[in-house]
Amino acid sequence: MRVLIVEDEAKLAAIIRRGLRAAGHAADIAARGKDALWMAGATEYSAIVLDLMLPDVDGFEVSRRLREAGRWSPILMLTARDAVADRVSGLDAGADDYLTKPFSFAELLARLRALMRRGAAERPPVLRVGDLALDPAARSVVRDGSSIDLTAREFALLEYLMRHRGEVLTRTQLIEHVWDFAYEGDSNVVDVYIRYLRNKVDRPFGRDQIETVRGAGYRLRAEPG
Repeated sequence: MRVLIVEDEAKLAAIIRRGLRAAGHAADIAARGKDALWMAGATEYSAIVLDLMLPDVDGFEVSRRLREAGRWSPILMLTARDAVADRVSGLDAGADDYLTKPFSFAELLARLRALMRRGAAERPPVLRVGDLALDPAARSVVRDGSSIDLTAREFALLEYLMRHRGEVLTRTQLIEHVWDFAYEGDSNVVDVYIRYLRNKVDRPFGRDQIETVRGAGYRLRAEPG
């Protein structure tokens, strides 16, 4: 998944991003409410971690404007306040959950997973495409009863392909959702990781499910080839 972290405390934002990346997720940071509105309007985020206290537009207003604009990424609101009124205001403004500072990163990650599961019907706890199953919470991949060991980046790429099974995804789309804004390398990195996935997920099982669509990109077929 790709997460937008909206937090003006640079150290905390960096810690959250480092933890998300270590877990195999892409993460972008916005230090101001206006930046968050622009970034969330331009990119489809799997979830948004939104601080309540921001230097320009506060978290309540950011959440409200995103919902008014039809942006429905799950929002986990962070606040140093623990008053019931603030929690109610955040939820009424469109946030899906809240977390009071200080918090453990493990809880933040668990809450994000929970938000994604209940945020939309197409985000079940375990993703299944044919005989291929991926469990985002357990970080596990199984095919035909056999466990497959993937790196964090390979796992993130396969998860995105499975969430969009049957769709042709361009290299740019894959980089935007599996990597992040900080990535400045060549788009050939996608081809390299697709090859890694095929060598682990398809070929050992006699499958040809990860398909190259010439001149367009890649597609995970709904049924194994």
